[in-house]
Amino acid sequence: MSRPVGEGRFGSLLSGVAVALGCVLFLGGFAWGAVVYKPYTVPTDSMAPTIGKDDRVLAQRIDGDEVRRGDVVVFQDAVWGAMPMVKRVIGVGGDKVVCCDKQGRVSVDGTPLDEPYLEKKDQASLTGFSTTVPKGRLFLMGDHRSDSLDSRVHLTDSSHGAVPRSAVSARVDATAWPMSGFGMLERPGTFDGLPGGVSQPGPLRLMVIAVVSGAVLILAGAAYGPIARRRRAGAVRREEARGTVTASG
Repeated sequence: MSRPVGEGRFGSLLSGVAVALGCVLFLGGFAWGAVVYKPYTVPTDSMAPTIGKDDRVLAQRIDGDEVRRGDVVVFQDAVWGAMPMVKRVIGVGGDKVVCCDKQGRVSVDGTPLDEPYLEKKDQASLTGFSTTVPKGRLFLMGDHRSDSLDSRVHLTDSSHGAVPRSAVSARVDATAWPMSGFGMLERPGTFDGLPGGVSQPGPLRLMVIAVVSGAVLILAGAAYGPIARRRRAGAVRREEARGTVTASG
């Protein structure tokens, strides 16, 4: 028995809807990502092991006012050099940042920081320092403290090593390459107890879900036609075989 015409039309309609919806999700996810995120290649090991040299990261475009302690940011400041850099925000305007206490830790406003993201063999800082971050500025350090030229190098500047919030163009949300390091950047609980809290991840996970869901819908919808034709052909052959048996009987 052949499949009812209505059933075939309904299946074709669902297939078309799946492909159309899939295209919207797939292309929309990429378009959304292109607007919200920008790729950036990290040129040094200063953020290892969080981000390695030549790693490709995805950084969410944000305004400097959105930056919180603990964020890994992309910024550009003329005092630091001509190229964009990536560092972690340790202190914000008004914070007193000091290193090191008896356990060798950096403290912010008297609160010692447990920094699980540091290179294991590194100390919090090879040199001691004490500074108050000017209003509207950020104190930045690399996770590979022994191989990072950061705010500590610029402590004698008029800004006490801090960069203006306006210098920040993006916040790193994930590592995209190499594939072995692919994934979202974790938000450590190091700064949770300090005023202002920490930032929340951007919409990257939703974008990935949209793209993957779109791809699945497109493939499923596109596969319906060949599968349906194969099933119909099989049904026709079975009917023909039954007809031949009946005629011969």
